[in-house]
Amino acid sequence: MTALSRTATRRPLYTVAERARRDTSIWTRVQGVLAPVQFLAFAVSLVLVIRFLMTGIGYDAATLSILVKTAFLFLIMITGAIWEKAVFGQYLFAPAFFWEDVFSFAVIALHSLYLWALWTGSMSPLDMMFLALAAYAAYVINAAQFLWKLRQARLDLGARE
Repeated sequence: MTALSRTATRRPLYTVAERARRDTSIWTRVQGVLAPVQFLAFAVSLVLVIRFLMTGIGYDAATLSILVKTAFLFLIMITGAIWEKAVFGQYLFAPAFFWEDVFSFAVIALHSLYLWALWTGSMSPLDMMFLALAAYAAYVINAAQFLWKLRQARLDLGARE
C-alpha cells in the first residue's frame, strides 16, 4: 500500500482552510519552538532523575529539572490550545487532535500530582522520582502521538501534490 492510498482511506488531517490557518499562525511557530525546548528539558531532567535514583545524589537538581519540565508542559499546553483555536476554531478536542488532547490531560495530571506531592510532602523523594518517571513515560507517548500527526500531515501534503 502506498502513502497515497493510505491517505486516501482517511480524512486528511487539515482541510485546505485549516492548513492555511496553520501555516500563517504565529502559534504554529511558537509550538515549533516550544516542543524541542520542552524535549530538551525532559532529556536533561530524565538524566538527573535517573542519576538520583541510581546514586541517591542530586535530589535538588532533579526536583528543579522536573519543575522546569512541568513549566514547559503547561506553557505548551496553553499555547497549543490557542493554536487549536486559531486553526480549528476550538480550544481543545478538535477532531483531528482529540486523542492527543485526551492523553495530554493524563500527562498533565501526572505532572500536577508530582507538584501536589512536592507541595504537601505527601510522598517520599524516591516515590516522587518514580512518579516523575511515570509522568515522563506518558509524555513520551504523547509526544509520539504528535509526531505521528506531523507525519500524517506531511503525507497528506504529498498526496495532494
